[in-house]
Amino acid sequence: MIIVTTFAPITICTAVSGIDLELSFVDAVKGWGLSSELAHVLWLPFPMLLVLVAAIIGVLVSVWLERKISAAAQQRIGPEYAGALGILQPMADGLKLLVKEDVIPARADGLLFTLGPVLVLVPVILSWVIVPFGQNLLISNVGVGIFLWISLSSIQPIGLLMSGYASNNKYSLLGGLRAAAQSISYEIPLALSVLAVVMMSNSLSTVDIVQQQNGAGLLSWNIWRQPVGFLIFWICALAECERLPFDLPEAEEELVAGYQTEYAGMKFALFYLGSYINLVLSALLVSVLYLGGWGSPLPAEWLCSWLGQSPNAPVIQIVIGSLGIVMTVLKAYLLVFLAILLRWTTPRVRIDQLLDLGWKFLLPISLVNLLVTAGLKLVFPIAFGG
Repeated sequence: MIIVTTFAPITICTAVSGIDLELSFVDAVKGWGLSSELAHVLWLPFPMLLVLVAAIIGVLVSVWLERKISAAAQQRIGPEYAGALGILQPMADGLKLLVKEDVIPARADGLLFTLGPVLVLVPVILSWVIVPFGQNLLISNVGVGIFLWISLSSIQPIGLLMSGYASNNKYSLLGGLRAAAQSISYEIPLALSVLAVVMMSNSLSTVDIVQQQNGAGLLSWNIWRQPVGFLIFWICALAECERLPFDLPEAEEELVAGYQTEYAGMKFALFYLGSYINLVLSALLVSVLYLGGWGSPLPAEWLCSWLGQSPNAPVIQIVIGSLGIVMTVLKAYLLVFLAILLRWTTPRVRIDQLLDLGWKFLLPISLVNLLVTAGLKLVFPIAFGG
């Protein structure tokens, strides 16, 4: 999964200029006689297309892992006929949903019924623009990237509530109401846990947050300074993704399928796609905020000195850049694996337990964690970004 664009020089090992793909592309296009502005416009679709492709590939891999891990947990075989080890099964599922008939209930609100899945999927895909796979491997180094993600994620429950309301189905309406209540309950502690990381990093940029963790390799990752914040963020992320044990909006035993009850074909596929893209996105953001992002357990400076290689060498820059992508994806899919295990080994909570956990436990703990972080920042400024 590779997302490439450039907004600043790559910095590896020391403050040196690295490979600038956008600049190379612009120079090549200008050589054909086109203006610089037109060259930048021609560049924009490439990283955007790569984001879409990366998100869809992430979904296919996650769906295959979900099937295989759940089968292993229940001592089953799982998919094995559609491609080697069943790796083409997710594509077969997508093709089936693509060609299924799109049914709209007779008394449903057709416009809202159609807009609901779109409002669920689009903000999730847009959130990928802030995910860094390296110093220069992201769509845009937005200065307020983390809060941009929180803002976009708050749009998703509107789509779920809209879908439940427009379906003209009581089960769907209850599912949409549960989705809104769940999102509101868990968005606040999630934002407070992120605020503690922002306070230590002195920046809202995802690139700055990762750079702040790469001073001493594994030992400088935020998970050691924010273990409580890490747990709160991961629990809230699972709740935002509606993963078990927090899948109350679509509880099959209670609400048939919640807000998805009346959906079929491609509209249902959009919900399905949005759910898994959001899961992979949440895992990537946990990796960025708490696990050093593209940083390896051993700092790049140490590797350069041990190998006796110049950090300016293009080959070394490519190797370390590729290693950063691998590290980011590896950490993310380790968390995806954990989320899948939780789904198939934990029972669903009740709606009152869900709300109690969010308001009575996670919210106060996240507030205390934020205050403690502020105090430690004043007392130990070197270790906590003072």
